[in-house]
Amino acid sequence: MPQSNKVNILIETERLLLREINLDDKEALFKLHSNPAVQKYTGEPVVKSIQEMEQAILTRNPDYKKYGFGRWATILKSEKQLVGWAGLAYLPEFDEIDLGYRFMPEYWGLGIATEASRAILNYGFDSLKLDKIIAIAMKENKASIRVMEKVGMEFYKFAPYEPGSEDAVWYWCDKKLIKKKKSH
Repeated sequence: MPQSNKVNILIETERLLLREINLDDKEALFKLHSNPAVQKYTGEPVVKSIQEMEQAILTRNPDYKKYGFGRWATILKSEKQLVGWAGLAYLPEFDEIDLGYRFMPEYWGLGIATEASRAILNYGFDSLKLDKIIAIAMKENKASIRVMEKVGMEFYKFAPYEPGSEDAVWYWCDKKLIKKKKSH
């Protein structure tokens, strides 16, 4: 039985299962991260090899134990397949916890990012007891910004993500803000 079937599901929504990423995911994640359309608004280069993807997985996996969260493999239940990832990452350079997501283009526009993000915010505030979660997108990434707004986040600031880069759009939320937005 492949390792990925044994991994605990952390978050389950109507259509999605979220679990820790493991090396069994390297081919699917390589397909995701080597796609220029997917990488277009990330500020990251296209991944060139399975070995590069494997190294990225091994580099990020300690975050699960260190912080209690990370980027999670996102499985579409109906297809029983990994369609991307969504989750939280600690950004030490800003001392912030970032909500992020990336999905294969054939799954864009189906509300998957919104569904995953809502569940992740609830998990972050209710289970992990986080105080604040941010999300950052390039100004041109209108779809990502729409997701941030749909899940109840508010505009925070324009600021570069990396020194010398163009300003990105920063959003934020806390548990109170999410509750307030839900009640409207």
